[in-house]
Amino acid sequence: MTINQIQNEIIDEFSDIDDWMDRYAYIIDLGNALPPIDEKYKTPQHLIEGCQSRVWINADLTQENRVHFEADSDAIIVKGIIALLIRVLGDQQPQDILNADLYFIDRIGLSEHLSPTRSNGLLAMVKQMKIYALAFSSKR
Repeated sequence: MTINQIQNEIIDEFSDIDDWMDRYAYIIDLGNALPPIDEKYKTPQHLIEGCQSRVWINADLTQENRVHFEADSDAIIVKGIIALLIRVLGDQQPQDILNADLYFIDRIGLSEHLSPTRSNGLLAMVKQMKIYALAFSSKR
């Protein structure tokens, strides 16, 4: 699936959930379903600067020239947010990640329901994922 197809799928899923407490519960469930990151990546160089909570992101380039992300956070909501980002950007081509307009964040109402520090953290996570994509695109 393309990045936009996945974003549209997420928008559809969230459109069925009216109450924001239920949306938070769904985001937490997504985080709980996120596969654990290997402990060797829970290091300062994988830690995202600008996040209120601790978030670690690692990325590898697959043989098919796709960026595979893994991540973890010590905050349940943030872990759910990174799970959403991985769902959208994970296993995509580096150039597609760099060109991605992540409109789903606004369309599901996430940006308006996050505190300013969580919003900054979200931007920092997206920025780091795009930095990985940029590094991998320059290798090819």
